[in-house]
Amino acid sequence: MLSNLRIFAVNHKNISSLHICNMCCSRIRASLKRIKPLVSLERSYSSLPGLLGNDIKSLRSIINPPISKIRNIGIMAHIDAGKTTTTERILYYSGYTRSLGDVDDGDTVTDFMAQERERGITIQSAAVTFDWKGYRVNLIDTPGHVDFTLEVERCLRVLDGAVAVFDASAGVEAQTLTVWRQADKHKIPRICFLNKMDKTGASFNYAVESIREKLKAKPLLLQLPIGEAKTFKGVVDVVNKEKLLWNPNSDDGKDFERKPLLEKSDPKLLKEATDARNALIEQVADLDDEFADLVLGEFSENFDLLPPEKLQTAIHRVTLAQTAVPVLCGSALKNKGVQPLLDAITTYLPSPEERSYEFLQWYKDDLCALAFKVLHDKQRGPLVFMRIYSGMIKPQLAVHNINGNCTERISRLLLPFADQHVEIPSLTAGNIALTVGLKHTATGDTIVSSRSSALAAARRAEKEGGKKQTHNSEAERLLLAGVEIPEPVFFCTIEPPSVAKQPDLDHALKCLQREDPSLKVRLDPDSGQTVLCGMGELHIDIIHDRIKREYGLETYLGPLQVAYRETILNSVRATDTVDRTLGDKRHLVTVELEAKPTEETSSAMPVIEYAESISEDILKDSREAIENGIHSACLQGPLLGSPVQDVAITLHSLIIHPGTSSTMISACVSRCMQKALKTADKQILEPLMNLEVTVTRAHLSAVLADLAQRRGSVQEIQTRQDNRVVVGFVPLAETMGYSTVLRTLTSGSATFTLELSNYQAMNPQDQSTLLNRRSGLN
Repeated sequence: MLSNLRIFAVNHKNISSLHICNMCCSRIRASLKRIKPLVSLERSYSSLPGLLGNDIKSLRSIINPPISKIRNIGIMAHIDAGKTTTTERILYYSGYTRSLGDVDDGDTVTDFMAQERERGITIQSAAVTFDWKGYRVNLIDTPGHVDFTLEVERCLRVLDGAVAVFDASAGVEAQTLTVWRQADKHKIPRICFLNKMDKTGASFNYAVESIREKLKAKPLLLQLPIGEAKTFKGVVDVVNKEKLLWNPNSDDGKDFERKPLLEKSDPKLLKEATDARNALIEQVADLDDEFADLVLGEFSENFDLLPPEKLQTAIHRVTLAQTAVPVLCGSALKNKGVQPLLDAITTYLPSPEERSYEFLQWYKDDLCALAFKVLHDKQRGPLVFMRIYSGMIKPQLAVHNINGNCTERISRLLLPFADQHVEIPSLTAGNIALTVGLKHTATGDTIVSSRSSALAAARRAEKEGGKKQTHNSEAERLLLAGVEIPEPVFFCTIEPPSVAKQPDLDHALKCLQREDPSLKVRLDPDSGQTVLCGMGELHIDIIHDRIKREYGLETYLGPLQVAYRETILNSVRATDTVDRTLGDKRHLVTVELEAKPTEETSSAMPVIEYAESISEDILKDSREAIENGIHSACLQGPLLGSPVQDVAITLHSLIIHPGTSSTMISACVSRCMQKALKTADKQILEPLMNLEVTVTRAHLSAVLADLAQRRGSVQEIQTRQDNRVVVGFVPLAETMGYSTVLRTLTSGSATFTLELSNYQAMNPQDQSTLLNRRSGLN
């Protein structure tokens, strides 16, 4: 049965022996010795349920489990809440690794980049596939730092469920709100895990209350802690009225006992569990009509008689409907509470077939997949992560990229294990795959089996949607929603060590851009220098470090600068004419337009309107050229050369000589637009950041005094256990080097987070200072 079993371990990085061990290889080999012919296993990727002992499953059932048994989940949280540690424990208890990794020791599975291990943070998301009690789980560990928000965004796009990890002593923090909003946008069911219950200051009730107040979510308490902080030793399972106690002498947390709560031995815990279970049943009954009918009918007299399975099924439905979130607790670092979390993932989070995707009805059984991440490997080229929504992927399969309108061939198919991968013969719908050989596919591209299948799906979509749809909309509806890429807020120049190395630098930046769409690279038109645009100081620092380590280039970065914007304060009109004769052709265009500030705030794209006097025939032929000219003029403002935003353009007059090229029309509109911007009253807009500083009471006054010097405005000061949380706004330009200053002021005890809020107008004095500094006057 297993004669065709071929599992290859592929390792493309030199990693420590502790990084990923041969999971249960010895046990699997011992089980397989009785089978002829002997199967050669370089490395087993999991202690697969059913593979050991007499019940040997075929490779197909291992690689392609039933879709109802698949869970695609992500781990998301604020920085330092314990995402990577929780992931590490999950991998250990599922049998994927044989030793416990630690973030501080730099030997975790999912933080495999050198920069991640040095800094102790997650920079890029890592995917791992493992099995738990007959379920296939595709898990993605995401970053918590705001500079890498795009990593979270593009991973949530393809997940069916998520685990939100909280620091039990801090509750909901700044970045927690950000990732929660991202999950709301993609309508992803969630489970909450209150981590660090062993930490000094941990409070279960405080953390639950912060979820209720700050996230506006309804927490369903499925567990209660037994003790808090130093006294934390286990949890109470509210659904089954049992206590789970971990053996204090066990090093790895595998040994724990599950005991029913009895009146004789645990009267206090039993009362708490009974009250919590009754409250849980009432909560779920309020949210689920089917469960309410069951409770009011058969079990209205005594909730204790309600079977746990009925309650679990109802909680699953409520979680899927996103009307409430199950809450569990534990301590990943102390190896407590992770196994029940794994059970909750398989019990309460949805399988791929329980999530509804409108586009699937048009593809039927044809291949439809979304490329959501690209990695560059020196040996194998681009590795593309894909979520398969329908159909099947196999090696040597030719696929069609709808976004790029090109056909490519998948040379190899892999199951993702952080930076180690297992080669497989096929993968079906609901899974996450890693493909080799796609040279032109980028993040957000939709992959189908062929162009004809895409056209057939378009016809079905058109038929379904009726004739009201325009000719463009069918194609757009076939494209799976890509990833919204945030605008960069920092930029700096980057130079190679010599002119001869410029092509190597261009290649490195091209590869890094394909991996990370939030990194923008542009050429300065005045100086000819290459400019790096990123999401923050850390983001640009990591890119610089990666160019040095992965591509062997010693590059030089210019001073970090803030990405300002410009706008106008009054309405202005301008007229311009272009009259050129090229060869025997005369190109003549006359344009009159008006530029004015928009009433809407933060409109990055100009609003374009046309006067009634302009005929439809002229617009039909030249609309694209006009809009290209306006957009190109808005890329560089008259003050700093920064993009212009919050402007509305009205085209009043357009006279075009027959035979005039669209390039000349664009050039004339662009020049007229620049003339209008120069004559208007101009204003510089600077990025304003949401700031949250967590500080002890003793250092609060020093932090507030420093913020006042940085043009910061404090909105409120919250109390979080023994700490104070300063919430406010500060201009991005004033945050350069803030982490070092804050550490000095508070003896290293304070932490802070920054997130872009909006762009606000600079006051005249600050604007004048900035312009003088840029022009070299001071």
